[in-house]
Amino acid sequence: MKYSNEKLKQKAVELGLELRVTRPVDNIEGLKKYIEKNYHASMTWLADKPEVRGNLKNMWPKGVSVLAFSMNYHNLKNPLDRLENKEDGYISCYSLNQDYHDVFKKRLKEFARWMVSEFKEDDVALKVFVDTAPVMERPLAQEAGLGWRGKHGCVINRTYGGWVFLGVIYTTLDIQEDESAKNHCGTCTRCLDICPTNAFDENNVLDARKCISYLTIEHHGMIDKELMDKMGNRIYGCDDCIGICPWNKFAKLTQEIKYQARPELISPKLEELIKLDDSEFRKFFTKSPIKRIKRDRFIRNVIIAMGNSGLSKYISILENLLAVETDETILKTAKWAINKLKENSIKISIDK
Repeated sequence: MKYSNEKLKQKAVELGLELRVTRPVDNIEGLKKYIEKNYHASMTWLADKPEVRGNLKNMWPKGVSVLAFSMNYHNLKNPLDRLENKEDGYISCYSLNQDYHDVFKKRLKEFARWMVSEFKEDDVALKVFVDTAPVMERPLAQEAGLGWRGKHGCVINRTYGGWVFLGVIYTTLDIQEDESAKNHCGTCTRCLDICPTNAFDENNVLDARKCISYLTIEHHGMIDKELMDKMGNRIYGCDDCIGICPWNKFAKLTQEIKYQARPELISPKLEELIKLDDSEFRKFFTKSPIKRIKRDRFIRNVIIAMGNSGLSKYISILENLLAVETDETILKTAKWAINKLKENSIKISIDK
């Protein structure tokens, strides 16, 4: 028996979610090609069991329907304007409040409990995923009709632009499917053109090794000097390819209070962030996804932003940091930043 999806969609709306339904999608070959190019960088979990990650059927053969969910996190009207503030650190919009893994997954679990109760006579079974298991949410979201994959690979929604989190419930219940989304990007290439590090290859595939989001969040240790030079004041994530999309002009700001931007995270001062010790870092970023990268990696990112600022006032701050820090990456990054600021100071003097 195939069930209507209308009641399910209505419940999703009550929980602040958008829902569409599809079947498992096979992306195994595409994933293998991506891994062969080493575009996944140090994210080794992407290369682990591609047959499972590339097709939900191989994870759980009993599953029938894929419930694809999106949740709006649009919290700043003009987020990219913050890139001009050289004394401030740029934090990606998705991280300006609570960790979506916690917020979104709780919401999906609430939906799942309702679903089990609603279809208890059918002995329904299901699995909930929010970026914490080998599931490729974006192809499933497109196939379900939540939005289309832009040239940057992210899902674009007519209502929320590119500011959406994605999650999946995989179930044994046979539910009416929705039509897949049509692509509305046309000839626009703004998302590709704006990328500071040219992280997209000739086929518009993202090479994570060059991606600022990857570098500031997932990458351990030193970052290549050539890439540090291009990171600007981005200290956690990057919104350039999403933020420049023309479809964002239709985006509605989120009503979810846990995603609305915390004022102290919108434009935090680099001089204040560099002072955070481990305890202060964990306290300042309570419930934030930023806490997951830990203090030392975050301070590395702050130092890079200082080095890119062109402001000589940071030289003494960084020199003082060399006397108290022990982490090798922080020390090497600080020396790079000091040298860059000094070279910039000399250049300014000559130009004058």
